[in-house]
Amino acid sequence: MTDPNADPNVPNVPPPPPAQTAPSYGTNAPSYDTSSPSYAAAPAGQKTNVLAIVSLVSAFFISLVAIITGHIALSQIKKTGEQGRGLAIAGLIIGYVGLVVGIIVAIVWFAIIGTAISTGNVTTY
Repeated sequence: MTDPNADPNVPNVPPPPPAQTAPSYGTNAPSYDTSSPSYAAAPAGQKTNVLAIVSLVSAFFISLVAIITGHIALSQIKKTGEQGRGLAIAGLIIGYVGLVVGIIVAIVWFAIIGTAISTGNVTTY
């Protein structure tokens, strides 16, 4: 319904709500103890998947462990919604690179040993 007394050139807009005043605390202002651990500690965030951390750390030492724990961590993160997906992926990448480099080094090492044995450059005692 329209108001017959309303001006047709003015849109039908409700009036703004009344302004509220800020409370004044005066001498009864609350005091906050910032030395208390409940105020000094940061709020607890979402939990990071432990296997993702293990994957990243073990990638620098044992590549196979990093690959296994990285895949398990990604599976758990998908199910639980925990954080640490980037850590798990980094552990997987570093783990796979380390595994490939280790295989190449082993092949080269055995090739050098095989060449040395076949040419007779190895002395036995």
